[in-house]
Amino acid sequence: MIIPRYSLEEVTKQVRRKLPSDGSATVCAATLHTIFRHVDRDECEPHLGAWADRVVGSLPAAPETPEPAVALDGKTLRGSKKQGAPGPHRLSTLAHQGGVTLTQCAVDAKTHEITAVETIVEQWVLEGRMVTMDTLRTQRHVAQTIVDKDGDYVMIVKENPPQLRADMALVLPLPPLGARQDTARTVDLGHGRIEPRHITTRAALVGYSDWPGLAQVFELGRHVRFQTTGKERVEVVYGVTSLCPERATPERLLTLVRGQWQSENKSPWVRDGTVDEDRSQGRCGNLPHVMAALRNTAIGLLRYAGYANIAAAGRRLAAQPLQALALIGIALEN
Repeated sequence: MIIPRYSLEEVTKQVRRKLPSDGSATVCAATLHTIFRHVDRDECEPHLGAWADRVVGSLPAAPETPEPAVALDGKTLRGSKKQGAPGPHRLSTLAHQGGVTLTQCAVDAKTHEITAVETIVEQWVLEGRMVTMDTLRTQRHVAQTIVDKDGDYVMIVKENPPQLRADMALVLPLPPLGARQDTARTVDLGHGRIEPRHITTRAALVGYSDWPGLAQVFELGRHVRFQTTGKERVEVVYGVTSLCPERATPERLLTLVRGQWQSENKSPWVRDGTVDEDRSQGRCGNLPHVMAALRNTAIGLLRYAGYANIAAAGRRLAAQPLQALALIGIALEN
């Protein structure tokens, strides 16, 4: 069975056909599901991504990260695979500043992210940008692609790749060279816990390791103490970056690594916990992908409008829908 694909112009025509000319009714959810299921997602996503890119570009740069930084993160749309939806897993790029999703790529399964990372990086404008990612996406070919496109990376490393991890274990315990400050420490208080962080950086592998673009390696330790229970959690992570010490001090690397975690909380967690995406019944055709893209856009629009709490913003705009329409440039007369 061949499923027709609608362009954005065809979507507009389909919606207008369902609306009375006097504006006395709105389109029901079933009609929107039918239309969005056939939307050409490969055409829809670039338009939404271009808007998000302009939004992020209009935001003032943060003092601690003057260059734009983005995080790579994946999320699976629960239930979509059983319904035969293509690409139930999504690999997204999220801006550290504002937590706006810039683009997303459909992946058949989480295990296929490794090849999808290079695809999304190749299609994306990376010049002058920094990309942060977790261990699953720390691959040699990904680092090479980012460097070739004049971008920079901050990658978390575990036991894989083994040679890189072994080289890091040799140089990180060594004393620093010269008088350069290569350590930093921060302490965060909030949410009922005390969380000191300590980072150590080394540039000793430059010229020795063949990892693409390698300029520094680092060791980051977190010691979390929960004030109510007294329980403690200690974690040590390792990483590599193409940013030289002059461009990325230990304090800045701390900010970038934490930005990866914060960006994940600002989009995937909100889509699950606040928007309740996993319980969505739209799981056929291109509907899951299109709806995920629209949710990303709505969250980004709310953040751009100055709403820090998305749940509170949703309740407010549900009670005052005219304000919601105003956010997308629609003004109705009373």
